[in-house]
Amino acid sequence: MTLDRMDKRILKALQKDGRIGNAELAKKLGMSATACWNHTKRLMDEGYVKEVRAILDPEKLGLPVLVTVGVVLDRSTPESFAEFEKAVRDIAAVQECLLLAGEFDYWIKLRVKDLQAFNRLHANTLLRLPGVRQLRSFFVLNEVKNNPELVVE
Repeated sequence: MTLDRMDKRILKALQKDGRIGNAELAKKLGMSATACWNHTKRLMDEGYVKEVRAILDPEKLGLPVLVTVGVVLDRSTPESFAEFEKAVRDIAAVQECLLLAGEFDYWIKLRVKDLQAFNRLHANTLLRLPGVRQLRSFFVLNEVKNNPELVVE
């Protein structure tokens, strides 16, 4: 399916405010509520909108420390990748895990409450992940830009 101009406008609006009601969205975009609902439902049914959720404030939740970790596995096989990925999905502190090409096999983004919490996570969990040969940790000093919105043109 190709996206028409209205589909793109709906996607942009939903990225800005996923809580917007259909009637308000339709009014904002200058269309009928029925047409808006039909477009939005189709976009969701076809997977253009994966999910709608709240973005929480990590500071207020006591998770102010953002750490990124480069991971090198001891083997580069589909089995070792699958085993590592299965294990990392179960770690609550991990927000993102990306398979890379380059110096690291994986890049992990995680949040913890303090340095001691990271030290425990590192020693008791990250170092024990299957196939891990090396971890390199980077503590984020400032999130200059953190924008999950995609450009819809």
